[in-house]
Amino acid sequence: MIQLDTAWLQHVQKPARYTGGEWNSIVKNHKDVDITMALAFPDVYEVAMSHLGIKILYGLVNEREDAVAERVFAPWHDMEAEMRNRNIPLFSLETKTPIRDFDILGFTLQYEMSFTNILNMMDLAGMPMYAKDRDMSFPLVLAGGPCAYNMEPIADFFDIVSLGESEEWTGEFIELYKAEKAKGFPGGKEAFLRKAAQIKGTYCPALYNPVYNDNGDFERLDVLAPEAPATIKKRIVEDVEHVYFPTKPVVPYLDIVHDRAVLELFRGCTRGCRFCQAGMLYRPVRERTPERLLEIAKETMANTGYNEISLMSLSSADYSKLPELVDMLMEEFKDKQVSVSLPSLRIDSFSIDIAKKVQQVRKSGLTFAPEAGTQRMRDVINKGVTEEDLMAACTNAFKSGWHNVKLYFMIGLPTETDEDLAGIADLAYKVLDLHREITGRRNGSVTVSVSFFVPKTHSPYQWYGQEDVEEIHRKQKYLKSLINNRNISYHYHDGYTGYMEGVFARGDRRLAKVLVEAWKLGCKFDGWTEHFSYETWLKAFENCGIDPAYYARRTRDFDEPLPWDHLDDTVTKPFLKREWEQAVAAKLTGDCRRDACRGCNVCPELDTAIIDYKEGGRVEKVTFGLK
Repeated sequence: MIQLDTAWLQHVQKPARYTGGEWNSIVKNHKDVDITMALAFPDVYEVAMSHLGIKILYGLVNEREDAVAERVFAPWHDMEAEMRNRNIPLFSLETKTPIRDFDILGFTLQYEMSFTNILNMMDLAGMPMYAKDRDMSFPLVLAGGPCAYNMEPIADFFDIVSLGESEEWTGEFIELYKAEKAKGFPGGKEAFLRKAAQIKGTYCPALYNPVYNDNGDFERLDVLAPEAPATIKKRIVEDVEHVYFPTKPVVPYLDIVHDRAVLELFRGCTRGCRFCQAGMLYRPVRERTPERLLEIAKETMANTGYNEISLMSLSSADYSKLPELVDMLMEEFKDKQVSVSLPSLRIDSFSIDIAKKVQQVRKSGLTFAPEAGTQRMRDVINKGVTEEDLMAACTNAFKSGWHNVKLYFMIGLPTETDEDLAGIADLAYKVLDLHREITGRRNGSVTVSVSFFVPKTHSPYQWYGQEDVEEIHRKQKYLKSLINNRNISYHYHDGYTGYMEGVFARGDRRLAKVLVEAWKLGCKFDGWTEHFSYETWLKAFENCGIDPAYYARRTRDFDEPLPWDHLDDTVTKPFLKREWEQAVAAKLTGDCRRDACRGCNVCPELDTAIIDYKEGGRVEKVTFGLK
């Protein structure tokens, strides 16, 4: 056990990041369990503790009598300096056990710009970075999360990858590890990997070898073991109604990014926004009943003392029983000063009645995501909303007392023109004018937040070459020149960070050495603007003889083998290609949740169905095939 001395810890920013002991944290004696697991998140405490996936796995593993899960997050720069100066290895929050002493080290992968933090954490733990240099005397290093759908840039660092939803997978993996550990891991690490590869949804990178052609393009992935499947299909939990959900999460001592109770209304989204990777990865839609959600809310609030409940899903306003659920929550907590928040609102799903109800306790601004400034561009990305939808939503909001609206947009999208950019400014002015027209006052405000589009794997835009950073910066300045009203705030994201994200989002295994080189040059916390160094990243690529534009800016051929083809989210390439063609033609594709099947292949491939309660009962879409 590591002893933290308060004499030096008090000089570190936010020491509560490292002390543990929070309400609902779980401490077990490692001698009393068979399996010890460190759940790692490659970012600072405030970000990590806001992530629902960590909370689920933490509670799920600790429910078992034969296993323990503890947390470990990336130490901030000041704490890392103290640890290195004092030879303190990376340790867990619960028991201050060195990570090197755990059986399993499992990383949640949410964002490509956290990859160098993974390397830094392994170095702090005293572990070799490359999986080939670690035997079974080291913790097995696992990965899961959305970035697992293209593991290739970091595949060389990981032993095992869980593809998809991991609740059921985790139990199966622990049982295998427990059995093999009891036998002393006969055959060593490779033998264990061969057995693990037989668990559905498991990718063991060491059992595969990438092959590149004479032009340097990816050609194929050779399978090196008969136990390893050529294609790894994602895991899903079909019955989300009864799957484990943490109602006793750890309550932090300090403010975190999302410091509130969370209700996961449903999983999946079939709106089909063409820029959205998550909408493809997490299909199909599976809802929980409002009765189950109320039960979860009551237990969570009793166990935590939170005064806010966030209704979370990819598109929360699409929950079929949202009005009923909100009424149930407001009735249950009406005398307890508990507020309810909707983090995401689709314009066409917006109901001012619901908004008024959820903000009875605590009123804030409203956030909408038109995504693009013109109807043509919204049709290109299959957003499925109109300017009329936005104006109707804002009209209701302003008549009901709201004065502040935030609008989210994206630039750098395929087929985008300056006219589409000008449309963003036009919408902002129209919303502001609408407020003045309705209220007769000039105290309205509009915040325009613009992000830089990054094409992601398993989406219709996975073949699209990202725009040059210089062009993105030109577009940002052009848009800024069109907004000259003090009541309109304009915020945009750094283009250089988006470029690097694009490189690793669609990269292959040759990028592993770039990551190591960048880490050696000092890159870490690259998702934080103040710590990201574009020049240092370019130096790392130069030192490794690799051109980042090859990965980010090159448009792929539809028939070209892709480095991530073996990591299957079950949405087919023909469907994605068809969606690309629909995008070029600016044609909409309907939502299969309430309309005809669009032939993405997820439901028949996974032998599952959409679970939706719109008509008052469970509705299963069991007819498949394009209509």
